[in-house]
Order: sequence, then C-alpha cells, then structure tokens
Amino acid sequence: MSVLTLPWGGEMQMEALAKQMNYRGNVAILMGALSNEEARERTRAVEAVIAKYKQMAVIEKQTARWQRNEAVDVVSGWLLNQRPIDAIAANNDEMAIGAIMALNQAKNSHILVAGIDGTPDGQQFVKNGKMTLTIFQDAKGQATGAVKVVKALLDKQKVESLNWIPYKTITQSNYAEFAAANQP
Repeated sequence: MSVLTLPWGGEMQMEALAKQMNYRGNVAILMGALSNEEARERTRAVEAVIAKYKQMAVIEKQTARWQRNEAVDVVSGWLLNQRPIDAIAANNDEMAIGAIMALNQAKNSHILVAGIDGTPDGQQFVKNGKMTLTIFQDAKGQATGAVKVVKALLDKQKVESLNWIPYKTITQSNYAEFAAANQP
C-alpha cells in the first residue's frame, strides 16, 4: 500500500533525450546529493538507458547537490575543459536550469538539457525552448493519491498494493496541451 516514485523519471528522461539525440552522442549527468537515494536511482536509470545505445556514452558525471548555482559551476568547468558534451541529463529541474545558465554564459546553445520534476520554472524553460524536456512528477497527484489510500484504509476498504501516479514527459511541442490539462 504505497504511492510509488522510483527511477522511471530518469528512465523516461533519458529515453526522450536519447530520441532527441538520434540515439548518439555524449551525455553529462548532473546528480543530486549523493546521500539521497532518489539521486542515485535517477542516475542509475539514466546510465542504464545510455548503455542500451552503442553510439551513446556518459562522459561526465558530477553532483551539483540539487542546486542551480552549483550546476552553473559544474557545467562551466566542463565547458572550460572543452568536454565534447551533446546533452546534459540533470536529476532535477533546478540543476538543468543551472546548466542552461552556464551554457548561456558560454554562448553555447547546441547542448540539449533535460530535467526532472516538471517544476513551474522547469516548465517555463521548456515552454521557451531553453530546456529540451522535463519529466513531470505529479506531487499534487502523489499527495492526493496518498490521502485516498489512507482514507480507504481508515474506512477498512480494500486498496491496491501499488498506486501508481504516472510521470509525464513535457516538451515544447506538447507544453500547451500539458498546461491546459494540468491547470490548478
């Protein structure tokens, strides 16, 4: 009896990003805090997808501890070292936005950037074409689902052992449809 949030966000993110990359190229991964299981799971999922495609490789992987400003520093370092990066997969939208800020400072617009969580800021960056995609993790849906499960249990009703709240891929091409369907 749980509301599940597992590595599928990382898997969905990298599958969508790999498709945008025509299943070839070098990927850098911005990881959340290494002490956090979600960061480790999202990273493992991204790496597993990349491993499926022979013309793709992880060439950088570093923590920015979920922080926008730390991601700016990490990505700036990669750029200064002239790493041949084609895409950046960030464990969350904040780090993806930090990556975009570093790319803008370097006047580098050819690197694709993807985030996870579908935060309002992340959605705005997708809408404006600055972020390739984000994976919407429906926090409201998760909270509502958890309350429904608890209420059912309190009412001694039978509940499913797993209550899945699906993630959604948001891209510039489906942003308007997503926004219309997810208004408060």
